[in-house]
Amino acid sequence: MDISRAPFTVPDLALAKHEGRKLVMLTAYDAGFARSFDQAGVDLLLVGDSLGMVVQGGGSTLGVSVVDIAYHTRCVAAATRRALVIADLPFQADATPERALDASTALLQAGAGMVKLEGAGHKLATIRYLVEREIPVCGHLGLTPQSVLRLGGFRVQGREQAAAAQMQDDAGAVAEAGASLLVLECVPTPLAATITHALPIPTIGIGAGPHCDGQVLVMHDMMGMDSGHRRPRFVEDFLVKGRSIVGAARAYAEAVRSGAFPSAAHGYDA
Repeated sequence: MDISRAPFTVPDLALAKHEGRKLVMLTAYDAGFARSFDQAGVDLLLVGDSLGMVVQGGGSTLGVSVVDIAYHTRCVAAATRRALVIADLPFQADATPERALDASTALLQAGAGMVKLEGAGHKLATIRYLVEREIPVCGHLGLTPQSVLRLGGFRVQGREQAAAAQMQDDAGAVAEAGASLLVLECVPTPLAATITHALPIPTIGIGAGPHCDGQVLVMHDMMGMDSGHRRPRFVEDFLVKGRSIVGAARAYAEAVRSGAFPSAAHGYDA
């Protein structure tokens, strides 16, 4: 597929949803992989706090700092020409709107074009606060890794009727607060489809079935690397198909855009 080399911007997210074009996202943490993914036509590069697990070797994302994310964002942004770089607000960096503004400013100054934060509830005020101050925001619902202690582990979210209804309400509230994008992680396929259909903003799924407006994978999972953690059902090894780093990212992007990935087997039932 011929991918425009014009930089991917925040308004392009809404345009992609309107036109029915699937969005392709991968995590990236350094210049080398970012350059390869960018060349392969990936739309969105996420500097995720997942680096605490797959780069730093921790058991969760909780030990990642704003300094860590800013460093890796600077590396990724330096090598990216087309993709929109999104940076995670790490654990407690968004505890108050003021803290979130300070952290987001540092991440945008490091080269990000958008920040991502987890949850709804009191985070809605933070989303509004950031958007009003010209900082684009991506939301994140479902399995929110920064809530791993409260959730009791990395578990599928939204299977019970009340939890599903709450997630639908939260998704609408996140969009209404001004977020331009929403990640849905480990959410039953029917629920993710309902949320995606209802929202005016695009959804990006990871373990949320094929009906989201786009997909994201941690780069290590996309390439079949051993991250030191249990391999979730929603991943696939594209390095086998692509036979190179760029080839793997291109194979992943083509599979997402064609609808071949994820399949029903990659998702979770209600």
